[in-house]
Parts: sequence; structure tokens; C-alpha cells
Amino acid sequence: MNAVKGSVVKSTAGRDQGRYFVAVAAEDRFVFIADGKERRLDNPKRKNVKHISPTAYTIDITGMTDKKLKKLLSGLQTQGSVEAGTTGRDEGKEGF
Repeated sequence: MNAVKGSVVKSTAGRDQGRYFVAVAAEDRFVFIADGKERRLDNPKRKNVKHISPTAYTIDITGMTDKKLKKLLSGLQTQGSVEAGTTGRDEGKEGF
């Protein structure tokens, strides 16, 4: 994967599996990612490129704050669950 600064990626492995991040920097086989909540822009996580998948979204991170980044990525997270067909309800269970 050729991660570009500002591209939105989804984690496919690890504790953060399924969460969205933005690529802050890249080096050799690793990408530094941040989400504005647990991983701030000033302290990004180093992640192997094998453990992330790219999305079609990019974010201009110049002048971006952690609060704004968190809000943008949470919007993608909820949009992703809608695309997957998740309703948030326990379907098929009877209420007792």
C-alpha cells in the first residue's frame, strides 16, 4: 500500500481493528496513523502497512486539530456501519 499523508485508512489487525485513522506520515513498511482520540496528531501510532486498508477518503491535515479529526473520523465510522447494514439492534431476539 502506498499511503499518502492525509489519506484515511481502516485498521485490519490489532486492538484497533475496524477503526478509521488518518495517515500522518509514512516510512518504508510503516505508516504513522492518528485518530484524534487515543492517538493524537502529535503522537501517532506506527502501524505496518499490511495491517491497514485504504479508503477512498482523504483529509487535509494542515492546521487540523485533534478535536476536528476525531469528529471527521467518527462520521466515517458511523457511515461505515450503515454501509455494512448494522442497525445497532439485536435482530431476531425476542424481548423477555
